[in-house]
Amino acid sequence: MIELAPDQLPPLTRWFAAGSPGTAALAEHVPASGTGRWWADRAHAPRALAVACAGHVLLRGDPRALAPDALAVFDAHYVQAPACFLPALGSAFGLIVPWERMLYVHQVPVVAPCPPHGVTVRRLVPEDAPALAALAPDAAWLHASWGGPAGLAASGLGWAAFAKHEVLAVACTYFHGTAYEDIACYTAPAHRRRRLALACVTALCQDIAGRGHTPSWTCSGDNRPSRLLAWTAGFRLAHEYVHYLTGQPARRGPVPGSPSDQPAAAAAPGDTKAPPR
Repeated sequence: MIELAPDQLPPLTRWFAAGSPGTAALAEHVPASGTGRWWADRAHAPRALAVACAGHVLLRGDPRALAPDALAVFDAHYVQAPACFLPALGSAFGLIVPWERMLYVHQVPVVAPCPPHGVTVRRLVPEDAPALAALAPDAAWLHASWGGPAGLAASGLGWAAFAKHEVLAVACTYFHGTAYEDIACYTAPAHRRRRLALACVTALCQDIAGRGHTPSWTCSGDNRPSRLLAWTAGFRLAHEYVHYLTGQPARRGPVPGSPSDQPAAAAAPGDTKAPPR
C-alpha cells in the first residue's frame, strides 16, 4: 500500500460510516486531530483504504486489490476490518491473534465521587504537558492518539486528578468523532483503588455530553477491571466484536517472541483502569 497525503484522500463518507462509536471513530479523529496516517492500494480511485492511529487500523474496500504483502506495513497493530480482509492479513503475517472486544456506550448519568483530601480533578491545560510526560513509561499509549503529551494537554479533551503538580489519574477522549468520543483512562499504580479514575471519567463524560456527543468505551472481553469501571461510570454494553493483533510479517520472516494481551494500563483506549484496551 502507499501512504496518502491529506489532500489525496477520497470522500471518506464512501468508506467509513459517520458518527460511529468506539475505535471506528478514529476515521473522524485522524483528519480532525492531524494525528495518524492514511494508506491505499493506489492514489487515484483507490479500491482499498486504511487509516491508522495509535497502533489501531481500520481497513475498508476490496482486499482483492492488494498485493500479498501489502498489509505488512501494519505489523504489531490492532486491525479492525471486515472478514473479507482475513486472507490478505493471513498472507502478510505469520501470526494473527484474534482479540474479543466489548463496546460500551454511556447511558446512565453518574454523580462524581468526591476526590480524597489534597486531590483536585480538573481539565488538562497545555501547561500540564510535562506532568503527563512524567507518568510511567507504560502510560505512553494514553496520549499516542494525540501525538504525545503536549497534544493531549492542548486538546482540551482530558481531565486529570492532581496532587499539587503530579498527575495521579487521567481520563481523556482517545478518538474524537462527530457523534461519539471513545475514551481512555489511566491511574498511576500507587494511586489505584481510590476512585480517582471514576472521578476523572465522570467529569469527562459530563464534558462530552456538554458538547452534544456521547462517550463510548472499548476494552477486552476478559478485562474485568475495565468492564467494572465502565459499568460503574454509567456505560452499558452495545455490542461485541473482534479485532486482530498482527505480528511476524511474512516478508521478513519470524520475529522472536509472541504477542500477548497487554495489561490494562498499557494497552489501548478504555482499558487503563487496572490493567486496558
